[in-house]
Amino acid sequence: MSKITDPEILNLLKSEATRTSGFEMLLNKYKEQTYWLVRRIVVDHDDANDVVQNTFVKVWQNIERFREDSKIYTWIYRIATNEAISFLKSKKSQYFVSIDEMRKGFGEQIEADVYFEGSEIQRKLQIAVATLPARQKLVFIMRYFDAMSYQEIADVVGVSIGTLKASYHIAVKKIEEILKTD
Repeated sequence: MSKITDPEILNLLKSEATRTSGFEMLLNKYKEQTYWLVRRIVVDHDDANDVVQNTFVKVWQNIERFREDSKIYTWIYRIATNEAISFLKSKKSQYFVSIDEMRKGFGEQIEADVYFEGSEIQRKLQIAVATLPARQKLVFIMRYFDAMSYQEIADVVGVSIGTLKASYHIAVKKIEEILKTD
């Protein structure tokens, strides 16, 4: 069987009789991609699963509102990104933690994560990315890991391409500095 296209999935989602099967196809097509986006943002496997589940609940609840003026994955990506940011904000502690303490915490979390199977440099990169401010982290993840164009990122984040390029450049410089000191 050939891969089902997004327009075919959307047609299934529009009909009450085929909505559930259309959603299952959408979920099968985009669940792994969405997981890895969220995982890079929230770091923890279990937290990422929770955020992905919340993302697809929102997709299910709001699919009728999808205007089809962008790709469906761009829309899912935006929901997942917003869910991940909301999750991080809800987990943010009540007190200030230094960048070094935060890096150490992310490092320990990645080290203890049975699902992380990367080299030492991959671990350091993940820790460095995790310490970036939210917008820089998102732009870096989308550009570096997901190889998205600046236009695609602009569609998700809702800011100008110039702003995105600046955010990416600053993120790269910060990551380079972190990797030099570690």
